[in-house]
Amino acid sequence: MLAEIATIPLQFDAPFAGELFLLGRLLFGATLAFMGLNHFMDLETMAGYAEFKGLPAPRFSVIASGLVLVLGGLGVAAGAFPVLAAGALAAFLLVSAVTMHDFWSVDDPEEKQSEMTSFLKNVYGAGAALALLAVGGTAWPYAAGLGLF
Repeated sequence: MLAEIATIPLQFDAPFAGELFLLGRLLFGATLAFMGLNHFMDLETMAGYAEFKGLPAPRFSVIASGLVLVLGGLGVAAGAFPVLAAGALAAFLLVSAVTMHDFWSVDDPEEKQSEMTSFLKNVYGAGAALALLAVGGTAWPYAAGLGLF
């Protein structure tokens, strides 16, 4: 018989826990928001790459993904709509890892390594977004406090 697993509410009462959580949110969210801005600053190149990867409506896909990254990143950083922001980022990062960075289908060793690095970056980013999603319904320290839940 398995022992019952009890969940403990998320607490930020350890020394500097709130400040470290804020710093983590700022680093994660701001980095993703900056990556989203790059979608707009280098739209034609990214749309060409999306077309090469076989995405339908490549230009629209780059714009939409840029919006997800910018708004999701800012949402996480500010603590605004954290469930929506973290959930959108997790979904985008997982989907883009598989569709855009399919290293297993690349023959050139250098290109394969580059795609694998991007794939792994998206996977660990999705992991972080899922962790934030898991605590998205709780009160975050130093957060805007806007949310759906």
